[in-house]
Amino acid sequence: MAKDPRMGAYMIGVVSMRYGVHPQTLRLYEREGLLAPSRTEGKTRLYSDEDLERLEFILNLTRDLGVNLAGVEVVLGLRDRLNHMQEDLERLSQILEAAGLKDLPRSSSSTGLVKLTTHGLRKR
Repeated sequence: MAKDPRMGAYMIGVVSMRYGVHPQTLRLYEREGLLAPSRTEGKTRLYSDEDLERLEFILNLTRDLGVNLAGVEVVLGLRDRLNHMQEDLERLSQILEAAGLKDLPRSSSSTGLVKLTTHGLRKR
């Protein structure tokens, strides 16, 4: 049975020590919307394995690449959008395959791009 990546339960002190990050920094990341740990009934933050992967990505951007938090927010937003689009494409591919439409003929354009004219889109 595969382990669910969301099932980790690490408290803020453990995460802070493990990654060498002050707990206030983790709280800041949460306030800025960069991390979203779950909470217990007593409001204790619990970081999942998925949260830790995201934190590692954030730390890589800030420590290694010198990206500020605004940049991190943009990069994470783009990454999340790409992941959602990939999931959508996979679902669409499964639907097409189930309908027997997986191998549709391609357009004559090798790039799939539509040429623009000064008046907007031009039909192929």
